[in-house]
Formats: sequence, structure tokens, C-alpha cells
Amino acid sequence: TELFVETVGSDGCGLDRTELCCSGVSWRSPGFPESSLTSLLAGLLFGLLAAVGSYQTSQNPRNVWLSLVTAGTLAAVMGLRFLNSWKFMPAGLMTLASALMLVKIITGMLKTRPHKT
Repeated sequence: TELFVETVGSDGCGLDRTELCCSGVSWRSPGFPESSLTSLLAGLLFGLLAAVGSYQTSQNPRNVWLSLVTAGTLAAVMGLRFLNSWKFMPAGLMTLASALMLVKIITGMLKTRPHKT
């Protein structure tokens, strides 16, 4: 993972969110019901998308669309799960992390937007 971190470099916050998405994989125990397979696959998919988006953003700071869509989708889906269950772990935590990532991406978009004079 050190080589990947050195390659990605500047978008460490995106990598932190990737680790958080994929940590649900190790957080599950073998005693969970069959429906946990869906959560496992969704965590891996969103973790992979977050990693690719983070890599793209580190190569070109204006290329934030994959990260934006991933964070927005994850915030919406996990936000609905949180509102239905009112359990902080994992739905509330992922909603919070994704919402913070959305704020980071949007403020970054506003900063890198060219100014018209």
C-alpha cells in the first residue's frame, strides 16, 4: 500500500474514505446473515470507486466527477439507512464521512474554478 499512497499522493482524504468504505469488509464477522454479502460487495465497490476517484483527483485536481458521484451516492444511500435505523454504526458514520467528503470536493471545485475578469 505504500507504493499506492506514494503514487496517489495529494488526495489523502479520499484515501481515508476508501479505507473507511473497505473497513466494513473486515468489520463483519462470519456469524452475520446472508444479506451481509450485499453490504460486503457494496463496501468493496464504493471503496474501489473512491480509490479510483482519489487517484484521478491527485493526477488532475479538476477531475473530481467520479469522487463527487461516489460521495453523493454513498451519502444518500447511507443517509436513508441511518434515518430508517437511527444506528450510528455503520450508516451514520458513512453518512457523516461522505457528507464531509462532498463539502471538501465542492469547496475544492470552487477554489479551482477559473475567475472571469
